[in-house]
Amino acid sequence: MVLRDNRYMLASSPDRTHRSLDQAGAGENSARSCHDPVTPEFFGFLARRAPANLAGPPAACNHPRVRILLVEDTHDVGEAICRRFQQIGHTVDWETDGTAASDILAHTAYDLLILDVMLPGMDGFSILKALRRARIGVPVLVLTARSEIDDRVGALDLGADDYLVKPFDFRELEARARVLLRRSSGGDATNVIVCGDIRLDRTNRNVTVGRREVQLKRREIALLEILASRPGRVFSKDELLDQLFGFDEAAGVNAIELYVGRLRKKLEGASARIVTLRGSGYQLVSDDAH
Repeated sequence: MVLRDNRYMLASSPDRTHRSLDQAGAGENSARSCHDPVTPEFFGFLARRAPANLAGPPAACNHPRVRILLVEDTHDVGEAICRRFQQIGHTVDWETDGTAASDILAHTAYDLLILDVMLPGMDGFSILKALRRARIGVPVLVLTARSEIDDRVGALDLGADDYLVKPFDFRELEARARVLLRRSSGGDATNVIVCGDIRLDRTNRNVTVGRREVQLKRREIALLEILASRPGRVFSKDELLDQLFGFDEAAGVNAIELYVGRLRKKLEGASARIVTLRGSGYQLVSDDAH
């Protein structure tokens, strides 16, 4: 793939591995590829991370939308998409095999599925059909190299929420993803979250407290977005762990405590604050609510 500004030209370089490019341990702004293939051990780890979902299809999420599954078998395209979403604070799990992706979706709740059509093992249309048959309502953005109207109409009829024809501009991909995430979370038609005098612009990833700009790292912004999207809602450490870290990251609840502590310190003086409810989790509370 050749990147030109925000666009790309396709190159065929399939790589049958599962990857997560949201990294916990090697610095906030770096990215990592996991080159281990999907194995039974991986699904065992998945089960330990999300035991509540193993009895059947995942229930609808009631948390802010920050976890994405990308199913794309062209290595360069997948890596570029993952890196792009990682840079704006989302957790991205990347799968290149259609059959493995379908299995993951049956056991794990995601906030957005970005789905290529031409895949090894199981094609994107078959994955989409199986999802909707199982009544899994995850928003689906289909990527297709087919420009014919029949293919696009077919994807929408099968239950896709939107589609994008390759090659595409990454800015358009991000914009379409934002619309789907906002729509599925029940948010209004704005990319700005306000809680007290804390203002978060989700498009520019910019945070201000009153007139003061606050410099936050990528995962700190993601944590604030989760809490500020549902003021007053209590998020457990396990919920935050699942939202902020990928499957292959060796992060524990202590990491959540660390990020909450850092964010709380940077937001000092704001008219909204992070409250710890011992044994339950964390919530963002505005002084105006009292």
